[in-house]
This record gives sequence, structure tokens and C-alpha cells, in this order.
Amino acid sequence: MWERIARFVLKFRVLLLAILLAATAFMGFEASQVQMSYEFSRAIPVDHPQYQAFQAFKKTFGDDGNTLWIGIQTDQLFDKDVFNDYIRLGNQLKKVKGVETVLSIPSAIDLVKKDSENLGFTPIFPDKTLSQAEIDSCKQVFFGLPFYNGFLYNSEAKSYLLGVLINKDIMSSARRDTTVSGITDAGNAFGQSHRLEIHYTGLPLIRTHMATSIAKEMKWFLLGYVILSAFILILFFRSISTMLLSLSVVAIGVVWSLGVMHLFGYRITLLNALIPPLIMVIGIPNCIYFLNKYHTAFRETGVKKTALLEMIRRMGIVTLFCNITAAIGFAVFALTKSVILKEFGVVAGINIMMLFFISIILIPAVLSYLPDPKIRHTRYLQNEWLVSILDRLEIWTLQYRKLIFGITAVILGFCIVGTFRLRAEGFIVDDLPKNDPIFKDLRFFEKNFKGILPLEIIVDTRRKNGLRVNLLPTFEKIDSLSDYIASRPEFAKPLSIVELLKFLRQAYYNGDSADYGLPNDLDKGFLFPYIKSLNVRSSTTARQKNDLSRLAASFIDGDLRELRINANMADVGSRRLPEILSSIQKKSDSLFDSTRYKVQLTGSSVTFLAGSEFIIKGLRQSIIWAFVLIAACMLYLFRSFKILLCSLIPNVIPLIITAGIMGWTGVALKPSTVIVFSIALGIAIDITIRFLVNYKQDLGKRNGGEIQTVISTIHTTGISIIYTSLVLIAGFVIFCFSDFGGEQALGWLTSLTLVMATLTNLVFLPALLIGLSKKIPSEIS
Repeated sequence: MWERIARFVLKFRVLLLAILLAATAFMGFEASQVQMSYEFSRAIPVDHPQYQAFQAFKKTFGDDGNTLWIGIQTDQLFDKDVFNDYIRLGNQLKKVKGVETVLSIPSAIDLVKKDSENLGFTPIFPDKTLSQAEIDSCKQVFFGLPFYNGFLYNSEAKSYLLGVLINKDIMSSARRDTTVSGITDAGNAFGQSHRLEIHYTGLPLIRTHMATSIAKEMKWFLLGYVILSAFILILFFRSISTMLLSLSVVAIGVVWSLGVMHLFGYRITLLNALIPPLIMVIGIPNCIYFLNKYHTAFRETGVKKTALLEMIRRMGIVTLFCNITAAIGFAVFALTKSVILKEFGVVAGINIMMLFFISIILIPAVLSYLPDPKIRHTRYLQNEWLVSILDRLEIWTLQYRKLIFGITAVILGFCIVGTFRLRAEGFIVDDLPKNDPIFKDLRFFEKNFKGILPLEIIVDTRRKNGLRVNLLPTFEKIDSLSDYIASRPEFAKPLSIVELLKFLRQAYYNGDSADYGLPNDLDKGFLFPYIKSLNVRSSTTARQKNDLSRLAASFIDGDLRELRINANMADVGSRRLPEILSSIQKKSDSLFDSTRYKVQLTGSSVTFLAGSEFIIKGLRQSIIWAFVLIAACMLYLFRSFKILLCSLIPNVIPLIITAGIMGWTGVALKPSTVIVFSIALGIAIDITIRFLVNYKQDLGKRNGGEIQTVISTIHTTGISIIYTSLVLIAGFVIFCFSDFGGEQALGWLTSLTLVMATLTNLVFLPALLIGLSKKIPSEIS
């Protein structure tokens, strides 16, 4: 069959090339339209309770992850020049496109008693240039309002917060970069003018910084990978045309991968941004193995057409099954419920298969028009250094098989122990270097304000106007829960309608801070008129007339059924988060009768970390499915359970070693590291298939029997395996120079796995083949 395919490819190479180039031009146009994705909640399936709870929260109260915080630490804020510039900073930020609201000390409001029955809001600091005396007077009023303590300032640390609320549509588009830059530019200008260190944090900034930084790094590393691969290919093949041919294959593959993303309506996420490097990882070996077989056949026959036919016939089935198994390894992600994993699996699976068709069309067609290989182009086949290595491998395989098995067993035992030390843990700023400004600034906010990552708690009274029933007892329970949360070191002071009512009570008693407290039965008379007006969503007029209603709208829904508690927390990580949430849930269960209340914990930070956990679990399950499906393909290909065993063991060993090293070195399982196992499996199985297919194709055609066939395969396939491994290892080593922990781990862990896969397939696998039964079927269809 492959003989007919080979002749067809060469006979219709012009037509096939024209189709390939036309399709690539179309894909190139589609690739130019693909955009970045800035959504972080899509890792969780839409039917997941956490996802549904967060969507319900956003529908009622709006998005909680759109605030960018600016922090400063100084004892000069209330100096005339500094404070007036701080006022101007707030006004300037309001003019930045995409900014909806600015929360700061200059914009703080006071709740004052207008007469015996009415309360109203008034600005504490007039929006004008203030004298020092005016600032001092207003400052005294401001610090007499406990409502703002821990929210806009930390009096002990002399630290101050300014919050910038960004439009949610801007946040989910590329325009967020311009908005965030406008905010930080204004903040930096203020800091420079007064020699103050400005700190920034918040999910908008963290998301924007990580997305843009990783995207930039991926571009530079792809460029570096291309340059390094080009250098190594020229060094091996001593041919610029051969190098350009190989790079053309992977370049077309990358263009197709981006084109497929746009055709399917996908955007570039932090996960599927890894697909272009994967295309290069799979594509370069395709080229090396095709070229190696072409050069070997040409050296034996001296006839280019015969060599091309032999290349397609022998390498076609090998490359096809290598790409099929690699595609399966990633396509299984499409079986998960996570949208991000589905997209990654679909695009990776399709394009890895497309690489086979690109390779088998482009490589033979271009080679047929190039001049015959010269002696210098095939000299690498007799490289003395490589030949000596392969000779040494032959000796080990024949004479030291027991030692090979023993050393492998010891290493595996050590690494299996290491796997029990593995832990799954992710952080919001997980992969940022410790010296990154975003990381250091987040620690500043955690130290001075206990964190800014939002946790949202929804107290559902289970019926419309449920808040009116047992009004004060409900507030007392919310206050008790808030006190419990505030007592934990991971949380800042929570905000809720209760804090607003404490503010209201203080105002009613003429602003005395001693009266800032939870209303009691004696306060009902003045409280009820305000409580009745809290149904703000049903009446625009009410919202316009009642400032209290407008502020309360962010804490109570329009049906007076649900109440919101907002608590900012530190970046505690996905490992500690469930324990913390469980303790809060237990406390709420002890306070709220489950027959009358339902308490739900949600928020964008909770959803983000839950998404990381879901991705890790999805990747684990996908690797298991990949092994099962790949095993089925291997069984179909080799028609032998013994060969199947020989094919799977060398692929399990590198994964166990990598997992063990991760455990011993303290590298946690997270989305950026667990993907290493999928990449490693795809590469390792590629090496195994190429070795075993060549072994079975030669088995029975040589007089020396199985042992001689194994030795021959080491020498013929070993050269290609070593060349390919060197190119791939060198390429992944580039990622070790990344500033991001995940990229660094991807680099050195994948390189380690490649080294182990090369050794197991050139040392352990031959020893295993010789040690097994002599009767192995030799026919491959």
C-alpha cells in the first residue's frame, strides 16, 4: 500500500504542492484574525456548581475582578502639595478610557444628619485645590469614620489604597492593555513627582501582565528555537536548502494551527499558546527522520527517485502512527468538560495530524526538485563520535543487560518514592519571578491590607423580601460571620450592608465614632425607613433620590433576597484555599439555619484557583486515556502483546522519573507543569514507534536473527533518534531562561524527560527486546 502512496505523491507532486500552498494561504489569512483571550473562568465546565454560582453572582451584583488597586506608603499624603496632586490623580484616572469609578480618600463620602429624620451623603474633601488647614480639618473627619479603616487605609502602616474599577467589556478585550497602561502611567507620574514608590495589584493588572508577558516570551522563544534548530540542522546536514525545507514544514504547521483556532472560533489562551511550540516539537522530528531515510537510501542506491520512494514507503507508516499517537495524547483533552482543555485538545490533535500530510507532501516534492545529495550532506551518517556512542550502546545491550535492568529498577524505586512527595498547588501569581514588580507589589498589599483577591459570600434568604423577616437577627449573623473572617490572617475587613448600617447608625448619633456599631432594637425606628428603601433595582427614581440606596445596591439584590459579603484575601494558593473555605462554610452553617438561609462562597479568585485544580485533574485523566488509546494503536500496529509491552514500558519510565524528580525538587503540579507529561508522552512514544517499526521491518530480512536485528536497528535508527533528541533538548533548554516559573519548568523538565526517553529507547528497549521471547511477528501492514 505504501508503495502505491509513494508513487502517487511523487507523480502528482505539483498538484499536491499547489493545494498545500493554497490551503496555507487561506490558513494564513485566518491566522491573522486570531485574537488573545483574557477570560480566566473558562477552565471550569459550565455545569460546574462553582461556575454557575459565579455567573449567578455576576448577574446580580456585577463582576468582582475588575478593580485595579494603587497603593502607597508614606507619612506625607496629607501634605498640601501631595494631597492636591492625589486629588488630581483621581480625576485624571476617571478620564482614562474604560475606567468607570475611582475609590480613594479624596472621593470618600460622609453620611451626615440633615435633620431629625433625614440622613444624606456629602463629600469629605471638596473637589478643588485645598489649603493645608482645609486638608487637616477634612482629615480629622475622615479618620473619625471607622467604615474606611482597613478599606482605604492602614493607619498603623501609614498605607493608603486607591481603587480603579474598569469596565468589564474593556477587561475582556485587547483594549485592556491601553486602559491598564493609562492607569499605571498616571500613577507613576504621581509617584515620581513626589518621590513615592507606587504599588499596583488587582486581577486586571495580574491578568494583563501575565498574558502579555508570556505572549511576548513565547514569540522570542519561538524565534530562538527556530534559530537554534536551524543551526543544528545545518551542522548535521550541511545544507541550507535542507534546513529551510525543515523549517518550512514547521512554519506551515504553526500557521495552520493558528488558522484552525480562528476557524473554530477560539482565541489564544495561556494554554493553547503552547500549540505552536508543540508543532515545532513534532514537526522537526518528522523532517529529520524523513531526511535521514532519504540520505541512507540514496547512499545505498545512488538514485534519487528510488531513494524518495524508499523514504515515503519506509517512513510513511512510521510518521503516520507517530503523529496519530501524538495527536491522541493531546486530543483526549477534548473529552474533558473544561472549555480551555477542549480547545487545546481539538486544535493540537487536528494540527499534529495535519503535520503528517504537510510533511509527506512538501518534503518529497521539494527534494525531487533539489540536486542530488552530495557527500558532505550524508557524512553525518558516518559521524565517528555518534558511531562510537552507538557501538558502546551495542556492547551494553549485549553484555550488561542485567546491570541495565538493575540500575533502571533502582532509579525507578527512588523516583517512585519521589512521586509520593508531589503536591498539586497553584497560586494566582504562580509563575511570576520573585523579583517581578507584580509579585513584590502583591506582597506589599498582603502585608499592609492582607490581600486584595476577592472572595464573595452570598447569603440567600430563600424568598423574595426575605431580608425584611428577622431583619436584625440576619444582620447579627452577617456581622458574626464578618468578624470571624476578619479574625483570620488571610483576610482584610469584609464589607457588607452591615458595615453600611453601622456607618448609618454613627451618622444618626451625630457622627460619634463610638456609635459605629450594629443597630439594635432601639434603633429600629430610624432604621426601617432606610431599610424599606433598599429595593433599589426596581426603581430608577429611588436610586436617584436615595444615596444610601445607590450604595446599598452593591450589597443587596433588588428582591431583598440575597446579601453580599465582600472579603479580600491573600493569594493563599489552591492547596490551602479549600481548607479556608471549608472553615468559613462551617462557621456560616453554625450561624445560619439551612432551612431559612443558603450561604454560597464564590468570587473570581476562587473560580480561578478552582479552574487550576480542574485543569490539573483533567490533564491527569487525559494522560490515562491517552495511554489506553495509544496502547490500542500500538497493538493494531504491531499485532503483538509482547511488542506492546516493549513499547509502553520505555514510555512509562521517563514519566515516572520526571514525576519523581519533581517530587524531590519540590516542583508542584499546576497547569504549567503538568502539561510536561503530555508533551513528554508524545515525544517519547514517537521515539519508541520509530525504533520498533524499523526493528520489525528489518526482522526476518536479516540472517542474524532477532539479536542482530536489534543491533542493526540501534545503528540505523539510533542516529536519527540522537539527532532529533539533540534538536529538541536544545530547543526546550531555551525555556529555562524564561522569567516565568512555569516556562522554566517546561524547559528543564521536558529536556530531562527527553534525555530519559532517548536513553530508555536506545539502552533499555533493546535490552528488553533481546531478553524477551524469540518469536516476534515481523509483518507490518
